[in-house]
Amino acid sequence: MNKPLILVVEDDAPVRSLITTTLRAHDYRFLSAANGESAILEASSHNPDIMLLDLGLPDLDGVEVIHRVRTWSNLPIIVISARSEDTDKIEALDAGADDYLTKPFSVEELLARLRVTQRRLATLQAGVVNEGAVFTNGRLKVDYAAGCAFLGEEELHLTPSEYKLLCLLCKNVGKVLTHTFIAQQIWGRSWENDVASLRVYMATLRKKLERDPDSPQYIQTHIGVGYRMLKVE
Repeated sequence: MNKPLILVVEDDAPVRSLITTTLRAHDYRFLSAANGESAILEASSHNPDIMLLDLGLPDLDGVEVIHRVRTWSNLPIIVISARSEDTDKIEALDAGADDYLTKPFSVEELLARLRVTQRRLATLQAGVVNEGAVFTNGRLKVDYAAGCAFLGEEELHLTPSEYKLLCLLCKNVGKVLTHTFIAQQIWGRSWENDVASLRVYMATLRKKLERDPDSPQYIQTHIGVGYRMLKVE
């Protein structure tokens, strides 16, 4: 089975060379682009499976590239940027990025992020997150058709909001979801100024889902940004 086709969007030649050399060494197929317009052209022409995107491009800001690609494609986008502020991460993730890797980064971390994204792609392609399907992740099972969730053989007694939160996380397994995105999806509004309320809902869900909420197995917190459902092997 072929590995995914990856589009590398990076204007810094040494960094682009590091990434493409790493991909080549691990048998990934790849394309490259040095600016935003070329990235959009390559993405529309070759339909890559994953995009690795720098934000500081010479012609377009990377966030603008995300917005434009998202008008016609849901391909996973992993941002690789020197911008390390939470506001930059949140802006990129809210625009539609799936993950955010801060420069300088290790080759091992880049490969790990790619593996996570590949697993998410495989999950989506297998159709296990479609309505009416049963999603499984370790001991967790969510039966979308029946509207219930189980941990092992035990049914989880969830409130409507907790169940919606769980389903949203499961349908985006491996992807960081920002506080704003979660609030808009679950309650139809932004809770930018009331993140504490969302944390309370997440804390009650974790108490029911995690054996040890202090060492979560399923839901990972990205401080100042949001939450991610981890893929349990």
